[in-house]
Amino acid sequence: MTRIDDLLARGRTTSFELFPPGTDEGEKILWRAIDELEPLSPSFVSVTYGAGGSTRDRTHRLVADLLRRTTLTPMAHLTSVNHTRDELATILERYRDAGVTNVMCLRGDPPKDDPDAFWELEHATDLVQLAREVGDGAFAVGVAAHPEGHPLAPDLATDRDHLARKLELADFGVTQFFFRASDYRDMVADLAARGCTTPVLPGIMPITNVRQIVRFAELSGAEVPAELVARLREVEDDPAAVRRLGVEVATDLCRELLDAGAPGLHFYTLNRSSATREIHANLGLTAV
Repeated sequence: MTRIDDLLARGRTTSFELFPPGTDEGEKILWRAIDELEPLSPSFVSVTYGAGGSTRDRTHRLVADLLRRTTLTPMAHLTSVNHTRDELATILERYRDAGVTNVMCLRGDPPKDDPDAFWELEHATDLVQLAREVGDGAFAVGVAAHPEGHPLAPDLATDRDHLARKLELADFGVTQFFFRASDYRDMVADLAARGCTTPVLPGIMPITNVRQIVRFAELSGAEVPAELVARLREVEDDPAAVRRLGVEVATDLCRELLDAGAPGLHFYTLNRSSATREIHANLGLTAV
């Protein structure tokens, strides 16, 4: 199967993120989106892993279904929270044996209101090293990056130091969503100053719902710029206008990022296809 590091070595990529649904209706919505996104020939699609492993089996099933039912190249997310090292090794072995060659290694956030959450592998770098050991060269390994800094980091410089070390162990990074191209450019420059040139894909989340994006931003530590909030507030009672503005803003951001030399674009779809397809068309994108 295709490895993401090989794709990045060949040129610009486009990719979409999906999550495993928990209901029959959600399953229908997901597969409708997949059917609509597959003709865009994305370089790969990523499948998230719920907090504390809450979607462990559903994540594996969706990745396997993508391999079996589509032409898409999946990347499986894996988090170490609430898992022992042996459990994580078993999950990685299942992916390896199923022919999955791309994994995203994350420390992970604990489930909400879980005082007993634990990390036997304390850092994402520990999970990267385990994936290397289990895969024995089979996996292309990705890690997360935060252009505005991780919300738990004591300061931006410390976060950049940690990110550079993490990326040196990985094959590529994918960022949390953000809304200013300057945050991405600054992150890449900071990494380069630390001698790190591992490619980092910017994550794009089209705004289609004002309350939802504000809540997501609060949870992730991303900032929705005041001027963008003001524009959204002007049309927040008109869902169609919010969506049009969200597509416009995301399209402009993508253009800035590509002009700045971003190695590709990674879209957070929320299991919907229309906004992503419109941005894709606006940009005239072709994928590796």
